[in-house]
Amino acid sequence: MSTGSSTSTQGGSHIRLTSHPGQGAGGAPVIHWGAADPKERGPLIGTTTNRSQRNVIGTHSGSYGVYRALAVAAGNLTKGHRADLTNTAPTERIGPYPQWADPGKIVSIDPWGASVAEVFADELAQGMDIRPTIAVTQAHIHLPEVRQALAFQRLSVDGKFLLEDGSAAVTKIAVEPVWWLPGVAKRFGVSEAVLRKTLFEETGGMYPELVTRGDLEVFLPPIGGQTLYVFGQVQDLADPGVTLTARVHDECNGSDVFGSDICTCRPYLTHAIEECIKGAQAGGVGLIAYSRKEGRALGEVTKFLVYNARKRQVGGDSADKYFLRTECVAGVQDMRFQELMPDVLHWLGVKKIHRLVSMSNDKFDAITGSGIEVGERIKIPDELVPADARVEIEAKIAAGYFTDGSVPDATQLAATKGRDLVE
Repeated sequence: MSTGSSTSTQGGSHIRLTSHPGQGAGGAPVIHWGAADPKERGPLIGTTTNRSQRNVIGTHSGSYGVYRALAVAAGNLTKGHRADLTNTAPTERIGPYPQWADPGKIVSIDPWGASVAEVFADELAQGMDIRPTIAVTQAHIHLPEVRQALAFQRLSVDGKFLLEDGSAAVTKIAVEPVWWLPGVAKRFGVSEAVLRKTLFEETGGMYPELVTRGDLEVFLPPIGGQTLYVFGQVQDLADPGVTLTARVHDECNGSDVFGSDICTCRPYLTHAIEECIKGAQAGGVGLIAYSRKEGRALGEVTKFLVYNARKRQVGGDSADKYFLRTECVAGVQDMRFQELMPDVLHWLGVKKIHRLVSMSNDKFDAITGSGIEVGERIKIPDELVPADARVEIEAKIAAGYFTDGSVPDATQLAATKGRDLVE
């Protein structure tokens, strides 16, 4: 990969390629990942027209950086626009917690990402383009399942956590991914060189700095982030003496938003929200951590192809071939890789989850393996499993998902059939 300059087709403006050390990056602040003092850690500077200040690979906003580029190209956004951060401060103060200073606990988000306007005020005043990667606000969420729970008296209005109109009061937190490459590589048990080379090759060479700039250790990947919904006091998440009910949920747009009945995603999510509300009303705190990992991070197109393959196979949909059909299409059963998932829990200061609303063995292993204690595990109630999702739930239980009932054997799995027609 060589550096140099070229002339663009628009206006004859120069494009300077700065993918090697010494190509205009001398003035960038040095990042010391895991430092307890944000000043020592240093600000992360990615999306800026001033190349001399950039000290990370990639740009802010994850996959939405492409839309920003389109807006600039179309003339709808001024290149190099700087956000006015007046009155954007978090509605709740979070941390700092001891986990923030442990480079082994947090490798995929910036612990200081919500407070850059405060902790890097001097640097901002000097003209550095430092942008938040976390935002914290207050909101109300309205779900028909919560109103149904009120109607059936499983929930009751308290005026604080659950209001008369059936809405629930929450603290809502948006988190963008920020990868410290040495830590990510260690988490996955590979060398940093292999990680960098693979990221470079599998993104079509989009980020040459991955392989040419070993001095840049932080990467802002072009992927979706997370949204956290907290029921109760955010600060209570860090207190192991306060009962924490939590669910870590991976995106499933078809079910979560549109109610598709081929999986248990929305029923499990709304059941967890109900449990979180109950927990907050009982003096505890609830947490939903929602990650953008559509279709087990295989993507929605792949997911729908798998649906067709499952329904059209000889004998129809069955639990014993549930994972096989996915692997035939995608080459792998699952790409969510929960190794990075606990980071956001450590950012919140979580030490113990008293009630984990999840059956996933992968999530449980990742959480406990990161040093967070888990007490009770809560499975989805049988009555909430849609008829067409029975194949999924039986296959997952047989594969090691938590259950307080019996584990089906091979004969029972083969006998579990879904509908023969494509959804």
